Amino acid sequence: MADTTRVEALTSWHHDWSGLTVAVLGLGVTGFSVADTLVELGCNVTVIAAGADPEREQLLQVIGSGFVRAEGNDEQLKHLNALDADLVIVSPGYRPDHPLTTWATDNGITVWGDIQLSWRLRDKVGKPADWIVVTGTNGKTTTTQLAAHMLLAGGLRVAPVGNIGVPVLDALRDPAGYDVLVVELSSFQLARLGHIEPYSSVCLNIAPDHLDWHGSLEQYIADKANIYENTKHACVYNRADPVTERMVEGADVQEGARAISFGLDTPQVSGFGIVDGILCDRAFLDDRRSSALEITTIEHLRSLGLDAPHIVQNILAAAALARSRGVTPEQIAAALDGFGLDKHRVERVAVHNEIAWIDDSKATNTHAASASLRSFPSIVWIVGGLLKGVDVDEFVSGHTDRLRGVIVIGADRSELTAAFARHAPDVPLFEVTPSETKSVMASVVEYAATIAQPGDTVLLAPAAASMDQFTNYGDRGNKFAEAVREYVGGEADGNSASQ
Repeated sequence: MADTTRVEALTSWHHDWSGLTVAVLGLGVTGFSVADTLVELGCNVTVIAAGADPEREQLLQVIGSGFVRAEGNDEQLKHLNALDADLVIVSPGYRPDHPLTTWATDNGITVWGDIQLSWRLRDKVGKPADWIVVTGTNGKTTTTQLAAHMLLAGGLRVAPVGNIGVPVLDALRDPAGYDVLVVELSSFQLARLGHIEPYSSVCLNIAPDHLDWHGSLEQYIADKANIYENTKHACVYNRADPVTERMVEGADVQEGARAISFGLDTPQVSGFGIVDGILCDRAFLDDRRSSALEITTIEHLRSLGLDAPHIVQNILAAAALARSRGVTPEQIAAALDGFGLDKHRVERVAVHNEIAWIDDSKATNTHAASASLRSFPSIVWIVGGLLKGVDVDEFVSGHTDRLRGVIVIGADRSELTAAFARHAPDVPLFEVTPSETKSVMASVVEYAATIAQPGDTVLLAPAAASMDQFTNYGDRGNKFAEAVREYVGGEADGNSASQ
């Protein structure tokens, strides 16, 4: 029989976790970090997974965790039942209504996600770090990295963690400790968040995504809204996205927490925005009703390759988070001078014959692709892949005025070609079909070169997942870049993360 009373009372690293029987579902990066942490605490841990990285599976044996490889829910459930677990920790990909977690809850077993566990264990090393939490349909990773970079420039010991790829538990066990953790949270993690108390929080934007996982747009929004619950200092929201403002209005925050907006327009009182090309803070100063603090300028961001509108929005949101923790505008400006975007995020691969070739393979949904498309005036657009059931009609119709041509790739081509036929019948369109003699991206580049003109941008912004033809979005971007460089023959002026 699960000891739920004991489990719920465990709210510190320094409590007695020894002897607790724990099942960990999934053996990705997060699952391994959970198992490693709980073994260190003296728990009896067994990981259940359909498949595993061989190296992680071997490491489980080294650290003293059990492992069960089981295909399918029925087989996994049989092993979970046999464990008689006190606690189940699920990796982020397990839906709240997954049969294993539903069975555990129905049988009185406590079920947590990795973030709930991390919050309870945050006090291993001295004073617990403040958590600044970040979510949104798009821009999460860039904003998390920006905020961490700014906080570091402010003299704080900081780590970007969570959905960004570094488990929170790994940072919590760093013997040196941190002042701040900037925690990127996916909608999957937020659906099973539990109780945390962020120092400051932001939801950057909302657009339909992962609806098959959440069940509906309403549930997706409700899960994302958990980001603001119990926030202590600043709830940062997007003025151009009223859904994020309503999230803040509906959140149960701690007394004294402020609503701080950001946007590309003139900032309101308690907001961040732009006045005459200057990024301004009108929130964290005494005389905010009649003045503002300068952070940087659009002109300077252009010189850094950071002037695309959606990147500027990320900068404003990150600056609001950093300012809430005391970082000065001068320190934020210095941080921006040393910041570069990750690969495959509006990354300039080459400029050849006055034509720019841009890799934004990370634009895996329509919201992200739209932001990218709005950054350039005349585009040869490479689009397509796995659309995940998204209706592309309105998406396509919103960008026809800037298209020189379109190249459609991927498994779900018919929906896209039909939409272009309806809304842009005069725009040249090429459809890349599988070939035994030529790679997808070699064909893409060949088609693009026939229609692009000086001043145009050839933009890979697929608005779709990549796994139909590529390993992941990084592989898709790398193969695009390889094909471009082979085409230009080394004559390009390439500059990563600039435009």
